[in-house]
Amino acid sequence: MSNTPTLTSLTTSDLAEILFCCGLQESDHPSSEQVRTAIGDRFGACGGDRTAWVAVVAQEAGDHPETYLQRMRWALTTVSEAYHRDLVTAA
Repeated sequence: MSNTPTLTSLTTSDLAEILFCCGLQESDHPSSEQVRTAIGDRFGACGGDRTAWVAVVAQEAGDHPETYLQRMRWALTTVSEAYHRDLVTAA
């Protein structure tokens, strides 16, 4: 049994942390598909290792504390919207 998480086992907060590490920006106005693709790509690049993406979040927070809160709020909202639409459509 593997301890490596899968995308479907991650929380909204986990997904937002991964999005935070991606190259997408709020000013890009990414679609839900672009958000999910970027998260999937970054998750794969990290090998599913949570410490890899959390380290990037911590580094960015330390390097740019003035923008951290706004970017994380954007990431949380964007992930919620991107994945919520899938849940509503599937229902």
